[in-house]
Amino acid sequence: MTFSAIPKLLHILLVRFLLVSFITTSVKSQESVPRQSTHQEQAERFEERTPPVEKIHVLTGLENLLANHAHKLRGKRLGIITNHTGIGRDGRPIWELIAAIPATDVTALFSPEHGIFGEVSDGEKIHYDDTVATARIHSLYGENRKPSREMLEEIDLLLYDIQDIGARFYTYITTMGLVMEAAAEAGIPVMILDRPNPLTGVRIDGPVLDLRFSSFVGYYPLPSQYGMTAGELAQMIISEGWIKSIPSLEVIPLVGWHRDYWYDDSDLPWIETSPNIPDLNTATIYPGMVLMEATNVSEGRGTDHPFVWIGAPWIDGTMLSQEMNKANLPGVAFRPVQFTPREISGKAVNPKYVGQVCHGIETTVVDRTVFQSVTTGITLLTLLDSYYPDRLKIRTEALNRLAGSDILSRALAKGKSPEDIAASYSDALKSFDEKRKKYLLYP
Repeated sequence: MTFSAIPKLLHILLVRFLLVSFITTSVKSQESVPRQSTHQEQAERFEERTPPVEKIHVLTGLENLLANHAHKLRGKRLGIITNHTGIGRDGRPIWELIAAIPATDVTALFSPEHGIFGEVSDGEKIHYDDTVATARIHSLYGENRKPSREMLEEIDLLLYDIQDIGARFYTYITTMGLVMEAAAEAGIPVMILDRPNPLTGVRIDGPVLDLRFSSFVGYYPLPSQYGMTAGELAQMIISEGWIKSIPSLEVIPLVGWHRDYWYDDSDLPWIETSPNIPDLNTATIYPGMVLMEATNVSEGRGTDHPFVWIGAPWIDGTMLSQEMNKANLPGVAFRPVQFTPREISGKAVNPKYVGQVCHGIETTVVDRTVFQSVTTGITLLTLLDSYYPDRLKIRTEALNRLAGSDILSRALAKGKSPEDIAASYSDALKSFDEKRKKYLLYP
């Protein structure tokens, strides 16, 4: 071989090397990415970072109170129903901010489910013997769900400040109603410090609760997603007579908030609303996937992705994700996932399938403006019921509590489609929508 032929040989070898590398990489890529759905390209686009936009300045009811209505508290002995979400923009808790107002006395704090600091996982009873600052703390998720007359002694005004997510199952709104009822019985006025509905004040979805199925996780005739702020809902609860005794109520409204705003459209910092709702994405998915709590399928508790990851040891995640994608649900895509639930202090105590490998799906919201969380959850439940009739266990009483009626459990027993199930509660949903319009505070 001549010296001049070497560069040509090297060129041929280099081309062959690159070609083989390209083919190998392509094959490996195809093997590592499971065959998904027509939504996959959308999901990938959704994950791309979009250019930052200017956030809208919004004042919470607490900030509005401190800036414009502080005089209403002077000379008053105050009780505050709150938790870790009742904070100012600087992270200081409401009781510290209120105590700084001259001539005010914060005498008692009342905590809902999950505790005053959001430190307790769902369903765990809470008891406090200590005080915060100079105020005694009463748990409203232990022996008492409603303030007793003794708890309300030496209180002139009750303030309510808790960030909700606009889902009927969140027990904070049940606590709000029971507090208002107790306040009326004790002759104490109530002030609601409003906060945004993170999922907008526009979207309503899901079955409307039948009062025959009323429980602490569903106390009022509301749909799964009710599209109202706490202040709006408080007015509706009183005006519709959903509590036995009616207190004097004042709502300190949000400033700068509009109904079509998502939480992250505002400049308000996100607060983990409860131990298993760590971010807005989870809150968006939660209203439908919470239905898995009534089954022997893991709703992702005991992982870093509760309600986003759904699974069980006996589920075929690839098949299930493909079937969910074939349903062509708006604004959402699914892919297989594998996870092992574990105990997490303050978040998951003995979660389903702890220490066992679960297979299932991960939900990715592609377009939240059209995503229908409840319809998605019902679709998943019907598919699981169809493909795993001998493995899926549904606790009917629990499902009726979450759904707010027996519409869903009866429909599943009859093998009805998600479309038929949605049609069965559509009239009640429309009726609720017309009724709620009378209580809306924001454009």
